Amino acid sequence: MKSITGILFLTRFKNCKIFAILGYNQNMQIERAILPQLIDELENQKVLILLGARQVGKTSLMNELKEILISRDKRIKFFDLEQPKDSLFFSQDLIDLYDSIIEDVDYIFIDEFHYIENATKLFKAIVDNKKKKIKIIASGSSALEMHKHLKESLAGRKNEYIIHPLSFLEYAQSKRKLNQYLIYGGNPELVHIKKESDQIKFLKGILSTYILKDIKALIKEENITAFNSMLYYLAQNQGQIISIQSLARDIKSSYHLTEKYIDILSQTYILYKIPSFSKNLSNELKKSFKYYFYDTGIRNAILADFSAIDERCDKGSIHEQYFCNFAMANLPANAELRFWRTRNGDEIDFIVLKNRDPYLFEIKSRLKTKSVPESIKTFIRNYRNVKEAFIINEDLDFETSYDDVPVYFLKIADLEENLLIKKILS
Repeated sequence: MKSITGILFLTRFKNCKIFAILGYNQNMQIERAILPQLIDELENQKVLILLGARQVGKTSLMNELKEILISRDKRIKFFDLEQPKDSLFFSQDLIDLYDSIIEDVDYIFIDEFHYIENATKLFKAIVDNKKKKIKIIASGSSALEMHKHLKESLAGRKNEYIIHPLSFLEYAQSKRKLNQYLIYGGNPELVHIKKESDQIKFLKGILSTYILKDIKALIKEENITAFNSMLYYLAQNQGQIISIQSLARDIKSSYHLTEKYIDILSQTYILYKIPSFSKNLSNELKKSFKYYFYDTGIRNAILADFSAIDERCDKGSIHEQYFCNFAMANLPANAELRFWRTRNGDEIDFIVLKNRDPYLFEIKSRLKTKSVPESIKTFIRNYRNVKEAFIINEDLDFETSYDDVPVYFLKIADLEENLLIKKILS
């Protein structure tokens, strides 16, 4: 699956309009780094599928692509499957639907396509019609629902992109600061909301309307109380190693259902499940996982805590979440994100494995000394192929080394613009 990782710089095209206008405020224009890639996708006939959580800007990106195509004199049809009229149109017999939808059109946009029954058959029929050469652009907010409705393979006929919340560089176009981003998150609509009280109401609305409502529809008659308890437990213990057994016991649920709930949160783009790294040492924790929410604002809404970052006892967890969100949104296809911990207490917050070579990332809010952390030293001594190590913190910015491995102390405010990290995540 492709991620939105290809472009880390916000690219400006002076001779053509490529920015995605998010929400209703026409005076606020946020340029999405993903948009140039999506524009390039318009040139082939493969189905373009945009996946991601609710309210991350998928519809806005589709509307921007639509406007670009209209400027090129292309014939467009745009459907929103959450609108009764469009839903009714797609409820007709598949043959009649196919005949109707391919008439007088070059590009078909389908928002929330997973509501379509027999979506695979429809998409394949349209893509395989070489005479018409019609392009489909579709969006969905649930990998579970996508796989449920696309049972037949579209291999070779589709390209998928995960749309993440705004990065800080995108969010900063609204002239807001990093600490605001860490508290309220990267939901695109927030750039139009000035009052902090209104931002909190908006995030609580997403939590109740989209997360709790949509996800609970997937668990149906099962234990809602257990699910709510699990959601809060994961938010409260973000970044900690959590076993399914202990979690199930704490929320008074079965192992099977608890594991299912975790999978639902992961496949609806609410939660990242980060596996452990283990290879050489006998005391390394193996087959363990840490969990991070995809957006800091959503986690804070679950906890009902929007206090200032410097007043929080979980500031370290928030900083870890910020790095995790940024890394997961930008990992190239030849990389993965892990963490490392031993039974002796040695720990590294994150390891980016790129072409199987480790890049180490330790997140420290405050640092009193310029010394390399002992866990970094231990890992470097035991794994000789470490490329670089980073200690991301609030204050220090300098370079040193340990056992010939470059070690960089980097301010968290500079994370997304650091050229070394951009090179790793490309």
